[in-house]
Amino acid sequence: MKDTSGKLVLIVEDEPVMRSLLGEILAKKFEVHLEENGKAALSWMYDGHVPDLILADLNMPEINGFEFIEHLRSSGFFMGLPVIVLSGEESSQERVNCFKIGANDYLIKPFNPEELILRIDNLLRLKM
Repeated sequence: MKDTSGKLVLIVEDEPVMRSLLGEILAKKFEVHLEENGKAALSWMYDGHVPDLILADLNMPEINGFEFIEHLRSSGFFMGLPVIVLSGEESSQERVNCFKIGANDYLIKPFNPEELILRIDNLLRLKM
Protein backbone atom coordinates (compact mmCIF):
# COMPACT_ATOMS: atom_id res chain seq x y z
CA MET A 1 0.00 0.00 0.00
CA LYS A 2 1.37 3.42 -0.95
CA ASP A 3 2.29 5.83 1.84
CA THR A 4 0.24 9.04 1.78
CA SER A 5 1.86 10.71 4.80
CA GLY A 6 3.50 14.05 4.09
CA LYS A 7 1.04 14.92 1.33
CA LEU A 8 -0.28 18.50 1.35
CA VAL A 9 -3.97 18.91 2.22
CA LEU A 10 -5.61 22.31 1.72
CA ILE A 11 -8.44 22.92 4.18
CA VAL A 12 -10.95 25.58 3.12
CA GLU A 13 -13.27 26.29 6.05
CA ASP A 14 -14.68 29.63 7.21
CA GLU A 15 -15.52 28.59 10.78
CA PRO A 16 -12.34 29.20 12.86
CA VAL A 17 -12.99 26.42 15.41
CA MET A 18 -13.71 23.82 12.71
CA ARG A 19 -10.74 25.00 10.63
CA SER A 20 -8.45 24.65 13.64
CA LEU A 21 -9.87 21.24 14.57
CA LEU A 22 -9.44 19.91 11.03
CA GLY A 23 -5.91 21.26 10.91
CA GLU A 24 -5.05 19.60 14.20
CA ILE A 25 -6.53 16.23 13.19
CA LEU A 26 -4.91 16.13 9.76
CA ALA A 27 -1.51 17.54 10.78
CA LYS A 28 -0.80 14.24 12.56
CA LYS A 29 -0.42 12.58 9.15
CA PHE A 30 -0.33 15.23 6.43
CA GLU A 31 1.12 18.63 5.71
CA VAL A 32 -1.75 21.06 6.11
CA HIS A 33 -2.51 24.53 4.79
CA LEU A 34 -5.56 26.41 6.09
CA GLU A 35 -7.65 29.04 4.27
CA GLU A 36 -10.83 30.71 5.50
CA ASN A 37 -12.75 30.86 2.21
CA GLY A 38 -12.71 29.86 -1.44
CA LYS A 39 -11.41 33.21 -2.66
CA ALA A 40 -8.39 33.07 -0.32
CA ALA A 41 -7.75 29.44 -1.27
CA LEU A 42 -7.80 30.20 -5.00
CA SER A 43 -5.48 33.16 -4.47
CA TRP A 44 -3.04 30.94 -2.54
CA MET A 45 -3.18 28.32 -5.27
CA TYR A 46 -2.72 30.84 -8.10
CA ASP A 47 0.37 32.06 -6.23
CA GLY A 48 1.96 28.73 -7.14
CA HIS A 49 0.90 26.35 -4.38
CA VAL A 50 -0.58 23.03 -5.43
CA PRO A 51 -2.06 20.78 -2.74
CA ASP A 52 -2.41 17.05 -3.18
CA LEU A 53 -6.02 17.15 -1.97
CA ILE A 54 -8.58 19.79 -0.96
CA LEU A 55 -11.06 19.55 1.88
CA ALA A 56 -13.70 22.26 1.41
CA ASP A 57 -16.75 23.49 3.26
CA LEU A 58 -19.77 24.56 1.19
CA ASN A 59 -21.19 27.51 3.10
CA MET A 60 -18.46 30.15 2.98
CA PRO A 61 -18.36 33.90 2.34
CA GLU A 62 -16.77 35.45 -0.77
CA ILE A 63 -16.80 32.26 -2.88
CA ASN A 64 -18.89 29.35 -1.59
CA GLY A 65 -17.89 25.72 -1.94
CA PHE A 66 -19.88 25.16 -5.13
CA GLU A 67 -18.25 28.14 -6.85
CA PHE A 68 -14.84 27.09 -5.55
CA ILE A 69 -15.17 23.59 -7.02
CA GLU A 70 -16.46 25.04 -10.31
CA HIS A 71 -13.36 27.29 -10.49
CA LEU A 72 -11.11 24.28 -9.90
CA ARG A 73 -12.84 22.09 -12.46
CA SER A 74 -12.73 24.81 -15.13
CA SER A 75 -9.00 25.35 -14.60
CA GLY A 76 -6.66 23.34 -16.77
CA PHE A 77 -4.10 23.25 -13.97
CA PHE A 78 -6.26 22.37 -10.95
CA MET A 79 -9.04 20.34 -12.57
CA GLY A 80 -7.66 16.97 -11.48
CA LEU A 81 -7.15 17.75 -7.79
CA PRO A 82 -9.21 15.52 -5.49
CA VAL A 83 -11.85 17.44 -3.53
CA ILE A 84 -13.74 16.26 -0.47
CA VAL A 85 -16.72 18.37 0.54
CA LEU A 86 -17.32 18.66 4.26
CA SER A 87 -20.79 19.98 5.04
CA GLY A 88 -23.37 20.15 7.78
CA GLU A 89 -26.07 19.67 5.14
CA GLU A 90 -27.42 16.12 4.92
CA SER A 91 -29.53 16.77 1.81
CA SER A 92 -29.22 14.08 -0.83
CA GLN A 93 -29.77 16.73 -3.51
CA GLU A 94 -26.87 18.81 -2.22
CA ARG A 95 -24.60 15.76 -2.36
CA VAL A 96 -25.77 15.04 -5.91
CA ASN A 97 -25.10 18.67 -6.89
CA CYS A 98 -21.58 18.45 -5.44
CA PHE A 99 -20.81 15.29 -7.39
CA LYS A 100 -22.25 16.83 -10.58
CA ILE A 101 -19.83 19.77 -10.39
CA GLY A 102 -16.85 17.52 -9.71
CA ALA A 103 -16.48 16.76 -6.00
CA ASN A 104 -14.81 13.40 -5.40
CA ASP A 105 -16.34 12.73 -1.99
CA TYR A 106 -18.79 14.22 0.50
CA LEU A 107 -18.69 13.91 4.28
CA ILE A 108 -21.29 15.24 6.71
CA LYS A 109 -20.42 17.17 9.88
CA PRO A 110 -20.03 16.05 12.57
CA PHE A 111 -17.61 13.51 11.17
CA ASN A 112 -15.51 10.65 12.47
CA PRO A 113 -11.83 11.76 12.25
CA GLU A 114 -10.67 8.23 11.41
CA GLU A 115 -13.18 8.02 8.55
CA LEU A 116 -12.02 11.40 7.21
CA ILE A 117 -8.37 10.28 7.22
CA LEU A 118 -9.28 7.01 5.48
CA ARG A 119 -11.24 8.86 2.79
CA ILE A 120 -8.28 11.21 2.23
CA ASP A 121 -5.87 8.24 2.09
CA ASN A 122 -8.06 6.46 -0.46
CA LEU A 123 -8.27 9.48 -2.77
CA LEU A 124 -4.54 10.18 -2.50
CA ARG A 125 -3.67 6.57 -3.30
CA LEU A 126 -5.88 6.69 -6.39
CA LYS A 127 -4.06 9.85 -7.49
CA MET A 128 -0.55 8.35 -7.03
